[in-house]
Amino acid sequence: MNATMPAVVNHGPENYQLEMLPRPTPGPGEALVRVEAVGICASDLKCYHGAAKFWGDEQRSAYVETPVVPGHEFVGIVEELDAEAKARWGVDVGDRVVAEQIIPCESCRYCRRGSYWLCEEHTIFGFKHKAFGAMASHMIYPAQARVHKVDKTIPPQHAAFVEPLSCALYAVERAELRFEDVVVVAGCGPIGLGMIAGAVAKNATAVIALDIDDRKLEVAKKCGATHTVNVSSGDARSLVDSLTDGYGADVYLEATGHPSAVPQGLGLLRKQGRFVLYSVFKDDVTVDWSIISDDKELDVRGAHLGPYCWPAAVAMVESGILPLDDICTHQLPIEDFQKGLDLVSSGAESIKVTLLPPSN
Repeated sequence: MNATMPAVVNHGPENYQLEMLPRPTPGPGEALVRVEAVGICASDLKCYHGAAKFWGDEQRSAYVETPVVPGHEFVGIVEELDAEAKARWGVDVGDRVVAEQIIPCESCRYCRRGSYWLCEEHTIFGFKHKAFGAMASHMIYPAQARVHKVDKTIPPQHAAFVEPLSCALYAVERAELRFEDVVVVAGCGPIGLGMIAGAVAKNATAVIALDIDDRKLEVAKKCGATHTVNVSSGDARSLVDSLTDGYGADVYLEATGHPSAVPQGLGLLRKQGRFVLYSVFKDDVTVDWSIISDDKELDVRGAHLGPYCWPAAVAMVESGILPLDDICTHQLPIEDFQKGLDLVSSGAESIKVTLLPPSN
């Protein structure tokens, strides 16, 4: 009889169930990985609540295939793999490994040109039948997965933070920071805190953290923010003006996912400033596009996933420079996944919520 395992199964919006599934068996070039930790991402929450980006509407088709096991930010221990997988990834049984969110097809136009994170097939762990995610005791890393080793001595919830950190670092890369830049980071959740650390590592002159939660702003200081503003009571515009002789910020990194953060950023930037948008928005955002063109000639850039930033994210997590005990606030057993989703939804108590599957 095949072994079974506990897994969270997505059957549709707000219909996630804890079930016993057959433990997967790796095929040629694949690896069986015992999951140590899996983070709950804001996009996981938006998917759970039925956002059109995932479930479709009159403008787009559904992205999610159900039933599916969610979870795309994770770490685990290799339990089985063949010689082909060992050679490709440079890993062996017993190694602790993470895998990038996307599993590129390696043959489409984008993959052939090196932009694998924009793969036309766009299979991301936790949303498609061919790539069940990590909210389970075990998972498969397919042959096309991009795999990285992580130090086994750090806590698993810290190791799982490599995924959101890689995303944050890529947003910083997209901003092309310069030494004298004044940088504003909107939102001090996991991605925003990683952006702050990345901007500090790039030697920005000032890194201003914005949020409505004083607790998160304190963590932002520990990540290196030189200034913080609670936008529900403080004046970000005055602070930016005081640091830039009234010109405005050089870079604005958006990590709130709230529509109000977009016009806020357009207003805080100087002429020819750089706006980098990382968030997945639940609702449509409307702005005055003439600010981008005629008023300021802004450079507006999107950022998606964390391409080519995973080694740097692994190194940063392993270095201990980040206050990961303050960031990784909650670790829950997998059977408490609903509590985890609710914590992320509220945002009042948590920053990063991580599920810990059973170890056997």
